[in-house]
Amino acid sequence: MATKIQNPEKELRFTRAAQASIFWVAAAVFLAMGITLLACAYYRFINPSLPHPAWAALPILLAILAIRVAIRLTKHAYLIFTPLGIEIFPFFRPASTMRLVTWQEIEDAEVDTDRRLLTLHHNREKTSGIHLSLQPIPRDRRELLAKAIMGRVSRAGQAS
Repeated sequence: MATKIQNPEKELRFTRAAQASIFWVAAAVFLAMGITLLACAYYRFINPSLPHPAWAALPILLAILAIRVAIRLTKHAYLIFTPLGIEIFPFFRPASTMRLVTWQEIEDAEVDTDRRLLTLHHNREKTSGIHLSLQPIPRDRRELLAKAIMGRVSRAGQAS
């Protein structure tokens, strides 16, 4: 059973929507292939060498699978900024393998100039930390993410 979020207005949620677009395109291609194979059934009496309509099942099943993955990537979170810290959800088995990095663990954060990589440093020497790819997040959302993390880390640095 899913637990209710205590204060959803105090969190920023970033999904893998940029990755989802690849699966939406793949679903459209597979669906078009399936429909084309089904359409061949109308002309088999003219040309018996056309593929049997049963072959349409494979691309249609692949389209359904791609749609399910695309919906999941669009709907579920990759990173969530909460008052407690940053919740990181991996691609596979996110519910059981998610990681919470508390704000107290983060000494510094960096976002590269291309906005493709987020680095969370655990110490001042920057020898320990986490690298997170920002590629799954849409480009327009990466700027918001960079401002949010830098604002939070700089605020925490001023408080200490």
